[in-house]
Amino acid sequence: MSKIDFTVNGTRHVVEADDDTPLLWLIRDNLGLTGTKFGCGVGVCGACTVLENGKAVRACQVPASEVSSRSFVTIEGLSSDGSHPCQRAWLQEEVVQCGYCQAGMIMTACGLLQQYPNPSDELIDNVMSDSVCRCGTYPRMRKAIRRAADEMRTKKQ
Repeated sequence: MSKIDFTVNGTRHVVEADDDTPLLWLIRDNLGLTGTKFGCGVGVCGACTVLENGKAVRACQVPASEVSSRSFVTIEGLSSDGSHPCQRAWLQEEVVQCGYCQAGMIMTACGLLQQYPNPSDELIDNVMSDSVCRCGTYPRMRKAIRRAADEMRTKKQ
């Protein structure tokens, strides 16, 4: 067991964990933030996606041994009231069906928009295809990402 010193949603945490414990389990089990989901455990499905410096990362693929001094944002850290443009757009476009993958999808979309404020449909489709949604709401996801991008650009002006 090692002491892991890292920041999640702006709050510094020190937890004890085995070096090979994935960040996903530190977030869920040690911090009690259950919005980040376990899906495949091998970094393919995207359900565990969180942000690090605005970039989407798969929490199931980041071992505790590499977490110290790093900072992450989970779905709970986007906004306390669901007011983040991506969260609102997801609701307005009625993206969610079963909902299991949606936190990871929203975090992936946020990472995309931080890197590319006005992404093409092709880029949106390419980035979002790396996340698995069994309900197949990809067309609505694209609309939601477009809506969130428009709102985020408007706020910057």
